[in-house]
This record gives sequence, C-alpha cells and structure tokens, in this order.
Amino acid sequence: MWPDRRLLDLFAIEFPFLLAPMAGAMDSELAVAAARGGALASLPCAMLSPDTAREQVGTFRQQISAPINLNFFCHTPVAADPAQEAVWKQRLGAYYQEHGIDPAAPVPAASRAPFDAAMCALVEELKPEVVSFHFGLPEASLLDRVKATGAKVIASATIVREAIWLEEHGVDAIIAQGAEAGGHRGMFLTNSIAQQPGLFALLPQVVDAVHVPVIAAGGIADGRAIAAAFALGAAGVQIGTAYLRCPEARTSELVRSALAHGTDEATVMTNVMTGRPARGIANRVMREVGPLSADAPAFPHAAAALGPLKAAAEQQGKVDFTNLWAGQAVRLGRDMPAAELTRALAGSALARLSHLAG
Repeated sequence: MWPDRRLLDLFAIEFPFLLAPMAGAMDSELAVAAARGGALASLPCAMLSPDTAREQVGTFRQQISAPINLNFFCHTPVAADPAQEAVWKQRLGAYYQEHGIDPAAPVPAASRAPFDAAMCALVEELKPEVVSFHFGLPEASLLDRVKATGAKVIASATIVREAIWLEEHGVDAIIAQGAEAGGHRGMFLTNSIAQQPGLFALLPQVVDAVHVPVIAAGGIADGRAIAAAFALGAAGVQIGTAYLRCPEARTSELVRSALAHGTDEATVMTNVMTGRPARGIANRVMREVGPLSADAPAFPHAAAALGPLKAAAEQQGKVDFTNLWAGQAVRLGRDMPAAELTRALAGSALARLSHLAG
C-alpha cells in the first residue's frame, strides 16, 4: 500500500510516521497515543534528567507494547558568558520594568543538556528500539555504545552535506528537515539560516545523495503533504505541529489558542528564545527584539532571562515571551485525539497516493 516500506520494516510500525519529539510540549501520554494510532512514538529527552526519562519510558512500556524513539540533543555546550548575559538583560530591561521584575534577581539556568555518558548508560539500560539525535551525532564512543544496544539510530539533516555526513557516520535513516519545520533547526555543518532549503527542494536531493531511508519533516500536516513526500522519494514522514492540539499534548490553553489562530504567515525563524535558530509563531519579543538578534546569548542561555518574563506574562493571559514552536502548516492542525489523528492522516495519504497512481 505504501510506495516504500523500508521504514515500516526498520521500525516495525504500522504507518511510516514518526511523532516528532517536541521537548516541553509532550510526554509519554502523547507518545502512547501516537503509538496506538500506528506511528513510531518519540520521547524528547533533552530537557529531562535520566530519572525522569526512565520514569517516562516505564509509563510508556506499561501502557503499550510498541517501539519507542528516545531523542537527544548533540550540541557542543557553551559556557554562560556573564558579559553577554548582561547585554541581553539590558536589551530586555524595558520588559522587566513593565512587569515589575528585578533584573538583578538571579534566574535559573536553561536546561538543555547534550547527550552524555549518563544518558548513554540509560539507553543501555532501557534499550529503546530507536534513538534519534538533533544537531549532529554524539562522539564516536557514545554512538558505538548506542548502536551496540541494537537501537536503530536516526538524525536530522537540514542540508545535503549533513545528510551525507550522517550516512558516513552510520545512521540507519535520515530526517530531512525542511525550513518549514517547527522547533529548532537541526543544523550542525552550517550556521547560515538564509541558505536553509525548504522541504520540496531538500528532500529529493537528500534521497539522491544517500542510500538509507529518508524521513521528510517540515510543513507535513495532512494526507496531501504525506503523499507529496512519498512522491519525492521519502520512505516516511515526521509530524510534529499537527499533534500539538491533541488532548494528549502538554500544551497550555494559551498555546493551544495561539496554534488554533495560526496562519501561513504566523511563524518566523528566531534565535531570541533560546539562542539557537528555531521556527515558531511570532510573539511580542520575537517581533520587537528579533526575530534574529546578535544580542541573544548562545544556546541555551538566551532562555534563562526570558523565564521570569514568560511566567509574568502568562499570568496575564499573554504569550509575549512563550515558546510557540510550530511549523508553517500550523493552520492545518486539528483538535482530535492523537491515535485518531494518526489513522486519519494515514487514510487520507493512502487515498491520495491511490488517486495519483490511478
């Protein structure tokens, strides 16, 4: 029924769909629901401690017998720069004053840790069926340990060079992340936001350049886009934004409202929220300070100073300083349970593929 079955066989799943791991917006509940619908479940671990990740995987395993993908960041940590953070605090000073917050008060450090020995030991303990990485791959010794568990390894590429590099370093499948995709760009061999290709340009070039299955990501929220991805050579798709309005997602009512009112013009690429380029619905700080600002400290430190402002604004019912990560197809999202959504997407995509074949 599907033009390419490699991903179905590689992950032992019903549909060639991967639930995007969306840190801060989901936990095991959405993962379970997507798996019940036939997709490969994902659990974002970049903001979790090993104990919390273990607990989340345990909850998943208790509720369903299905493969799971654990996702990790692989950025090179950059120490906080007090001088840069002072500049950033000064840039945000008017907002602190507006909300009656003391800018000199200490703020918690942003928590987005790269994959390390502790998380590698957790992978060895839990033995997830799939492990995915963002911002490249971990050092060779850690990657070898992950592969020794039997886990399939996948990672994101935003340009063809990154896809070739990933295949040369032994991944089992590659996520081609088009510029339309919500959340952080998986860039690791380039820093040029201006040159990030869209999915329709990127996908066939990646498919031509590598031999492993390619998973399309970016702006995929309905059956038409899924069918188009297969027509361009994808073996599967990664879907994120479309799941954010599911009842199982951990999105607040404020965020759900912003998503429900999002349009094709709503999202921008920004670095002001975390210090690293990511796509989300434009909020006040993105519009007024960015969307791209040289004042933003390196990832993830830019997020720290925004924390108190986010909390204060949300108490007033505003998302002026809230991460609203979403892709360019945000307006195609629907309010429906994740398992139902997964099956609806599959049915729509298969009908579209059948129509195209006829």
